[in-house]
Amino acid sequence: MTDDAVILNIQDIEDTARRSLPPGVLDYFAGGAEDEISLRANRDALESLFLCPRYLVDVSHRNLRTTMLGRPVSFPVLIAPTGFQALAHPEGELAMARAAQAADIPMVLSTFSTHSLEAVRQAATGPRWFQLYVHRDRALTADLVTRAAVAGYEALVLTVDVPVLGRRERDARNGFSLPPDLRLGNFTLPDIATSAGTPGESGLAAFHEGLREPSLSWKDLSWLQSLSPLPILLKGVLRADDARDAVDAGVQGIIVSNHGGRQLDGAVPGIRVLPEIVDAVGDRAEVYVDGGIRRGTDILKALALGARGVLLGRPMVWGLAMDGEVGAGRVLAILRDEFDTAMALCGACTVADITRDLVRYR
Repeated sequence: MTDDAVILNIQDIEDTARRSLPPGVLDYFAGGAEDEISLRANRDALESLFLCPRYLVDVSHRNLRTTMLGRPVSFPVLIAPTGFQALAHPEGELAMARAAQAADIPMVLSTFSTHSLEAVRQAATGPRWFQLYVHRDRALTADLVTRAAVAGYEALVLTVDVPVLGRRERDARNGFSLPPDLRLGNFTLPDIATSAGTPGESGLAAFHEGLREPSLSWKDLSWLQSLSPLPILLKGVLRADDARDAVDAGVQGIIVSNHGGRQLDGAVPGIRVLPEIVDAVGDRAEVYVDGGIRRGTDILKALALGARGVLLGRPMVWGLAMDGEVGAGRVLAILRDEFDTAMALCGACTVADITRDLVRYR
């Protein structure tokens, strides 16, 4: 980051980060699946929502605090699980965890973190959830769950939208593979992930395919629940009937998500189906959403449609790439200030005042 850089918003941070990242790494973080329709649609869907503010409300005192799974947090944002964060900054998840602690919000640690879940927990206190992929090696999966519980993680976030990896053509075109000196914190990285890629083939995709468990189904939830007492949230839900089935199976939370447009291209943006999922679940589970959040007004729109909170993925990576822990903290500070302003301008003094009548569709 240059001394004369003017950083006013998340786009400024992204622009700065893009100048510092190698092209292949930039495409890995920025890219989506196939034609990237869903990647673009996430932003389009948020921009198609307008706000209908209420005025003549005393907003001189505002409170942005809420709770997530019963835990008080400073404002309704979580850091989304993002793998291989050391590609953006050497401290990776350690810096991200410290930024989360300073902002008093939860961080969801990826299975594919470049620092161990124990090291991340030691780096910073505060609410921490663990994102889980169920691997073909069920013993590896069970070990990760046990370690997360022992290390004090407060919830498991089971990602359900990756039975196979989406076709990420930027990675294939770049022949993208992980640097040979990069390590995974939670298990050993096989050589195939770091072998020199060739155009048309992604070593990282081959690595993922070797681990994935495409047979994962509803019957496996009870097995996962038997491994620890941690509450479970399902990430990647886009249908009201799936959300109902999840709650019937004892899941405590739903994260409405199309995986940042990185899996099924053409999948509906989470914000579009959020209201029907919230209505289907009722008060039986908390509902969160991600995908395309770039402004404080986006957070307010999501809450107005019933979300408990939103998850931030790429913006946090851009902040990390720009300036490590300080950059990640800058992202959160900007969005918190924007959200506070949006609340004031919409006549909302508390998160509970953000109701569905504040939103109109284009």
